Amino acid sequence: MPRSIICNPLNLDYKYQELSTGDIQNVIFRESADPTVVLFNNSYLLFSSMTGGIWWSDDLVTWEFVERSELPIYDYAPDVRELNGYIYFSASSNLNTCSLFRSKDPINEPFEEVTELFPFWDPHLFCDDDGSVYLYWGCSNKEPIYGIQLDNESFQPVSEKISLIKADTENHGWERTGVNNDPNWFEDEYSKMVADHVGTAPFIEGAFMNKYEGKYYLQYAAPATERNTYADGVYIGEGPLGPFTYCSHSPFSSKPGGFITGAGHGSTFKDKVGNWWHAATMRIGINHTMERRIGIFPAGFDQDGILFCNQNFADYPFEIPSYKKDPQCINPKFMLLSHNKPVHASSETDNFPALNVTNEDIRSIWVANTNNPGENVYVDLGELMKVSAIQVNFSDFQIPFVKRIESEYFRNQHSKRFINMDSGNIRYYLEGSTNLKDWEMIVDKSETDLSLCNDFILMDTEKEFRYIRLTCLKMPYNQKFSVSDIRIFGTGNGKYPEEVSPTLRLDVNNSIIISWENQSSAEGYNVRYGIEPGKLYNSWLIYDQSSITLNGLNKGQKYYVAVDAFNENGITYGKVHSVNE
Repeated sequence: MPRSIICNPLNLDYKYQELSTGDIQNVIFRESADPTVVLFNNSYLLFSSMTGGIWWSDDLVTWEFVERSELPIYDYAPDVRELNGYIYFSASSNLNTCSLFRSKDPINEPFEEVTELFPFWDPHLFCDDDGSVYLYWGCSNKEPIYGIQLDNESFQPVSEKISLIKADTENHGWERTGVNNDPNWFEDEYSKMVADHVGTAPFIEGAFMNKYEGKYYLQYAAPATERNTYADGVYIGEGPLGPFTYCSHSPFSSKPGGFITGAGHGSTFKDKVGNWWHAATMRIGINHTMERRIGIFPAGFDQDGILFCNQNFADYPFEIPSYKKDPQCINPKFMLLSHNKPVHASSETDNFPALNVTNEDIRSIWVANTNNPGENVYVDLGELMKVSAIQVNFSDFQIPFVKRIESEYFRNQHSKRFINMDSGNIRYYLEGSTNLKDWEMIVDKSETDLSLCNDFILMDTEKEFRYIRLTCLKMPYNQKFSVSDIRIFGTGNGKYPEEVSPTLRLDVNNSIIISWENQSSAEGYNVRYGIEPGKLYNSWLIYDQSSITLNGLNKGQKYYVAVDAFNENGITYGKVHSVNE
C-alpha cells in the first residue's frame, strides 16, 4: 500500500486552548484554522491559528511540530511568505501594532522581529517578481479587504491603502450567511443570537495572493468560519493592487457537505513536483464556534486560467502524487464501508449514542459513561469486506475547566486563553475480526505520546474483516471517551449504483432545486455543478436525502449540474444537465 495517502481533516496533533470569558463561558477545545502552507528549503511549513508553532513535512503526509513561543502565537491568522531567503511571519491584532518577524531556518532557529507595521487583521504578504512587496488585510462584515505597497527593505507603506474586495451578496450567493447560504436559517438559538447582534452581512476575510502566467489571483473567504458554506473566492487582476475582476467560477474552494464541512480562509501553493494544492479551514464548532481543523485539497489552473479545486469526496482518502498530475484525476483511493452500519458499545451516554459512530457527521458523537480504560465500541460491516484504511475521529465532551495562575494566560479585552502544549495523549488500540471471537491487532497506540484526534491508519495490505473494534485507554484531560466517527475504507463486494437523472428547477434568489429518485443501491450522492458543462468545479456530497437546494450561486450565470451516485463499490457518474433543459 503506498504510504502517500492522506484523509481530511489532516492527521495533526491539534492543540487545545483553554478559553475564559469570565462568567459567560469557560471552555476547552481544539482549534487550528486559517492555514498558510509554504515550500521552503525543501520542506513544507504549515502555520495556523492557535497552534503555538509550526508543523513541517517532507511529503505532505507525515507532519512534525515545532513550538515557536517567540512569535505572537495568540494572534489569529498567521501569514508567512518566503522573501530573499527568509520566511517572513505576521499575524492579526486590531488593537495593537502588528510586527513582522523572519527566520532563515524556521524549523531549527527562532524568528527575529524585523519591524513594526500597524494594526490589522488577517494579513497577507506578497512579493512580486520584480521584488516589490505588498500587504493585504481585512476581516470584517463592514470593512473591505485592503491592499498597500510596502518598501521592500523597511517594509513601511509607500502607497495609500486601496479598497479591493467588498461583500456583494446580491450577486454572489455563496457570500450569504446562514445554513446552506440561507440568511434566515440558523442551526441553533446561539447562532440566531449572534446574527441578531452582528447582523447577517458576511465577513470578508483571509486574503491570499498567487501570481500565475502574469495574472494576479487575489483570494478571499466568506461568509463566516462557523458555517458549512465557508469558502474561498477569487478576483483576477492585471497588477498586485488591481484592477481586479470577479471570477464567476467562485467559490473556487468550497465543501458544504460530507463528513466535515468548510473549506475557507486558506492558501494556495505548489508542491515539489509542480502540483498545486489549497489548504483551508474545516469546521466542527460544537464545543466552541472556533473548534476547527485543517484540510488540503488538489488545486490547479485550467487552460483558461481559472483557479479551481477538486473537492469531490474531499474527506475520503486520496493519494499525494509523486509526479505531475491533473488535479481532476485525483480520485478517492478507497470507498467508505461503514456508513450507517450497526454499532455496539460497552456503554453510552444519553443523547450521545453509539450509532453516531457511523453516521458520517463529525458534529455528532458517541460518549461512553466513563473514562475507564477498556471502554470500547465496534462496527459491524454486515459481511466480510476488504479493509484498507480507517480514520478514527475522537471528540471532546464537557472537559472540566482548568484554573491556572494568571501569569500563564494571554489576555485581551474580553477574554483570557492558554494554548496547552502538553494536554496529554490519546491512547487506544484498534482490532479487526471475522467472527467476533478472534481479534487481530490493526494498530496498537497504547503507549503513544501523541494526541491525534483525527487519526488515519493506512494498512500495509488490504485485509478482510467484518468487525472493527476500538478500545479506548486514555484521553486528554482524563475526560470521558468520545468519538465522532470510525470511518472504515476499502472495497465493497457488490455492484456500482444505478445512474441518477436529476430534475432541476429555478427558485427564488437565483437558487436551484435539484431532486432525483432515490437509488436503493446508493449510499449517497455527489452533486457537481458549475457555469460551464466541462467545468463543474463545485461539489456537494450528501447522504440520506434525494434533493438539495443550491443557494450559493452567482447571479446572471447559467449553471450545469451532474449528480453522481456512489456506494461501497464505487461511483456512477451522472450526465451533465442545465437548469432550463
